[in-house]
Amino acid sequence: MKLTTFARARQLSGWQAIAFGATLLERSLPNYQLFCEVTGFADPQQYRNTLDGIWDWLANPKAKLNLAVQLEKTEQAVPDAADFDNFGVYPAIDVGISLTSLLLLMMDEDPQGAVVISKLSQGSVEAFIEASSDAALGNDEIKAHPLMQWEIAFQQELLDKLEQIQRNKDSMQALKRMAVEEGITNIGLEIG
Repeated sequence: MKLTTFARARQLSGWQAIAFGATLLERSLPNYQLFCEVTGFADPQQYRNTLDGIWDWLANPKAKLNLAVQLEKTEQAVPDAADFDNFGVYPAIDVGISLTSLLLLMMDEDPQGAVVISKLSQGSVEAFIEASSDAALGNDEIKAHPLMQWEIAFQQELLDKLEQIQRNKDSMQALKRMAVEEGITNIGLEIG
């Protein structure tokens, strides 16, 4: 029996769990950046800098990253849904919570951080599909939607890749490229 994406993510540990989370965040970060640009909320560069620091640490284990400071900055920049009336706040919140989970995973405070990020990424896609549909959709219709199919396929492919690579600069750059090579975020927004 083939394990589900969440079950496979739950089995990840160490740098592989962190690389999994970072790759999913790389794909969804533009959702946050666009939200910040449209609403004037927070400086989107801060999340970019934090994620770049995580990639740097993944590529070079000796790199220093003050996780406590990054966590505090990240938590302060998560929007509150009650303050906004546009849909964009929800994917932006998911990015903030994902980045928080990734930092907590790196601090050994949330061993399930990779699963949390996996679920948040799929949850963002599900919420987007529901918000952009004229009719109420059942679970099967959501699972069959091309964006959800793509999300699940991407996470499975990422999990496969993590089983085959070593922790080094080249493989981290390859993961980062994989995240953006389609040119769209997990919810289908164009990157760039």
